[in-house]
Amino acid sequence: MAGSRQVVFIQGGGAGVHDEWDDKLCDSLRRELGDGYEVRYPRMPAEDDPNYARWSAAIRRELTSLDDGAVVVGHSVGGTILVNALAERPPETKLGAIVLIAAPFVGAGGWPGDEFELPDDLGARLPQGVPVHVFHGLQDETAPPAHADRYARAIPQAHLHRLPGRDHQLGNDLSEVARTIGPDDHRPVTHG
Repeated sequence: MAGSRQVVFIQGGGAGVHDEWDDKLCDSLRRELGDGYEVRYPRMPAEDDPNYARWSAAIRRELTSLDDGAVVVGHSVGGTILVNALAERPPETKLGAIVLIAAPFVGAGGWPGDEFELPDDLGARLPQGVPVHVFHGLQDETAPPAHADRYARAIPQAHLHRLPGRDHQLGNDLSEVARTIGPDDHRPVTHG
């Protein structure tokens, strides 16, 4: 789609997640953003066993094909790996935004996991000047809401969006995410 703003949605981990769970989130995002957006939904390798080396390599390949202004979105462990990969090696493309949805915080105060533990200075390592948004359901039992607070401390520039009554899948409704990604698209058109 020429002239479309690119959005890459990185799935979460687990057996069948791409086709049975996160596809609903991606569909919601596409529907809410509407025309003018190209939402890409790459399948991550060995989704039932997320591995930082494999997933970050797949994410980096996806990033190389993006235009300036593209938005990257990661759900669950896909968000954790995405933000870690961006901190480890920022893309050459100038991103429009980084969006984390129900991303577990791996490290002190979050999930254990040496393979992709997040650095203490995560915010300083991310591409400078790129807005970071952290969306988290307050009823999330997979990655409890305290994980969002850990991200807020690790990424001081992040905008934290706490969503009451929403679970790990945010009720398959990414309308708040869409309004954040494309706020200009939701303003009424006025003619002067």
